[in-house]
Amino acid sequence: MQVNTNNGLNNRGPWSGPIELHTGKVEIMRDKKSGMGLLPGLFLALLFSFGNLYGQEVFRDSRAGINDRVNDLLRKLTLEEKISLLGHENPAISRLGIKAYNWWNEGLHGVARAGEATVFPQAIGMAASFNDSLIRVVGDVISTEARAKYNLASGAGHQVQYTGLTFWSPNINIFRDPRWGRGPETYGEDPFLTASIGTAFVNGIQGRDGRYLKAAACAKHFAVHSGPEAERSRFNAVVDEKDLRETYLYAFNQLVGAGVTTVMCAYNSINGEPCCTGIKGLQTILRNEWHFEGQVVTDCGALNNIAGNKAAKLSRAAVAAAAVKAAVNLECGDMLQNDLMDALKQHLISGPEIDSALTADLRLQIRLGFFDDPANVPYSGYGSDSIHNPSHVSLARRVAQESMVLLKNNGILPLEKNKYPSIMVLGANASSLDVLMGSYHGISGNMVSFAEGIARACGPAIAVQYDQGYDNKDTAHFGGIWAAGMADLIIAVMGLSPVLEGEQGDAFLSETEGDRTSMSLPVSQMIYLKKLRKATKKPIVVVITAGSAIDIASIESYADAIVLAWYSGEQGGNALADVLFGDYSPSGRLPVTIYQSISQVPAYNDYNMKNRTYRYFAGPVQFPFGFGLSYTSFAYAWKSEPKTSYTGGDTIHFSVTVKNKGVFDAAELVQAYIQYPNLPRMPLKELKGFKKIFIEKGNEKTISLSIPVRELQKWDLPTHQWRLYPGEYGLIIGKNAGEKLLKSKINIR
Repeated sequence: MQVNTNNGLNNRGPWSGPIELHTGKVEIMRDKKSGMGLLPGLFLALLFSFGNLYGQEVFRDSRAGINDRVNDLLRKLTLEEKISLLGHENPAISRLGIKAYNWWNEGLHGVARAGEATVFPQAIGMAASFNDSLIRVVGDVISTEARAKYNLASGAGHQVQYTGLTFWSPNINIFRDPRWGRGPETYGEDPFLTASIGTAFVNGIQGRDGRYLKAAACAKHFAVHSGPEAERSRFNAVVDEKDLRETYLYAFNQLVGAGVTTVMCAYNSINGEPCCTGIKGLQTILRNEWHFEGQVVTDCGALNNIAGNKAAKLSRAAVAAAAVKAAVNLECGDMLQNDLMDALKQHLISGPEIDSALTADLRLQIRLGFFDDPANVPYSGYGSDSIHNPSHVSLARRVAQESMVLLKNNGILPLEKNKYPSIMVLGANASSLDVLMGSYHGISGNMVSFAEGIARACGPAIAVQYDQGYDNKDTAHFGGIWAAGMADLIIAVMGLSPVLEGEQGDAFLSETEGDRTSMSLPVSQMIYLKKLRKATKKPIVVVITAGSAIDIASIESYADAIVLAWYSGEQGGNALADVLFGDYSPSGRLPVTIYQSISQVPAYNDYNMKNRTYRYFAGPVQFPFGFGLSYTSFAYAWKSEPKTSYTGGDTIHFSVTVKNKGVFDAAELVQAYIQYPNLPRMPLKELKGFKKIFIEKGNEKTISLSIPVRELQKWDLPTHQWRLYPGEYGLIIGKNAGEKLLKSKINIR
């Protein structure tokens, strides 16, 4: 596969070869006060004055500094018009030639809810790839398709919800508990992995142009938001500052540092303070400490939830004013548009505060090129050939390949086609589109189900059959068992779907409004698998679809091999066939811990991190974080060990040689963990570096990684600040969080 990062005006897809992306940002020297490029000042001033003399509106003048453009527009807008622009449905301002705009768009794993688009694996599947370079390309493709859709919709004279350029993705909340229904939208349980994949995704979405954003990304939901779904609009997450800083805010801080344009505040409260009116989170930390100057948007209906809290006894005007004072710039909803004028009349808010709130929105629209001549915006030529084209489809297949995790293999995989003249594919999920698309998805005209992908890979010489086999609620009636007994091989596709786990309201078959109560498969599936095993001694390969941890131990004895396929996108069927038949050696790794039982973790509504995730859970597990099997074997050796002693400003450099000792060309994931001194509330270990590499059989490659020592700081509760604790640390190189292959001791002084 070749990668071409040239996103020209006749863009047919931004890649087609090995993922070798330059991560450096394009920088343009700018005047700090005006944001204007440092061209010869006199020449630019003359141009500016000349344009104004002939009636050029400054806010439309791409030669002017961004602050001057915003200030010009603020002067031209009436107070009523300004307030009307603070909700996600912006009306047109006809007298200024400003078109209507709907800010709400979704792009979690492809442009969502707007017709044909490339559908990539769900976010948890992308995290399982542990390939941040690959996910950056995914973000790039999503924004390419978004620009094309925006251009086409605008050209047709309409702009409706889900056709804009402002994406409320990614979801970088920590998947702290396997019961959370929205966990599949995240990048897993680890802050470092979440930050790494999230940063790559944001960089891909927002593009590399030094002046214009390709599209805008949003880090959500700020913060400490991971269920329960049924209580999310009123839940109060109680968490101390140490867990807050080290776990729940880490990825947000990293994405803010990487330049994400928007942050979405969550529905819930933190320690009694609603996230969307909270001074501590939005002002003290996000604005003042992290110096975030971008846009803050509310989650949809969050302000209405706060106003509806009878115990708080706050009027709608008071809530609207509190949100603006806290740092909210845009509401997903219409409360600011409807009630902010009342707040102004009651002297709860001032005109300059409204101007300040709107400024971030206008800056973002200018950076997207909304007020500029399209000829000057580098993405204005994208059209229909930039949407769901062959290169984008191929990328979806590759991401799905890299996401799939092989959990068990008794040697049957990879399958030899000539060994199995007849194959029985079973299970409702084998033909389901839901388990390909996941939540927050687009629509593709090329969805390849697992049954279709297997049949296509086998070709006409092999007798492939399909039977639904079971219904999730019927525990007495089953199909396909007799036919399966006559086949040479059985592939049973089982598991969950987005209607069983997901967001409140979307997962409509969930008994707990989207969440789960256990890690078990539906009872009917367990009964069915037992009947299959009893009916035949032929090999059974089980494929699990899910967005979270599944009790694998309960089915392990009935299966010869088990593959966790997640919600694998439009090319899931082809990718699964690639893995099963050995065209691709599995390289996916678990971004979550699979516990032995839900009973091992604390109560769902307990947000303390003690005994949660691989960082703090010391008990036995089914599969550790980072686990995944391959069709080959790798040997590790130090190329260069780290030094023995470091101080706070240093960086830990080291390199490892990895040799492919097997008979398959394959990718390997090198994982670097830090063990901390034996001090109270230190993590057991933490991922602090990883790199995925492809190594041909019999060959070896050297991998170099670096860990800044400042990454080892922990939050000191008494002083309310970060502190680097001196002592002995361990650097562990392993294939997962539970396996040590190489270890080196280092001292921090």
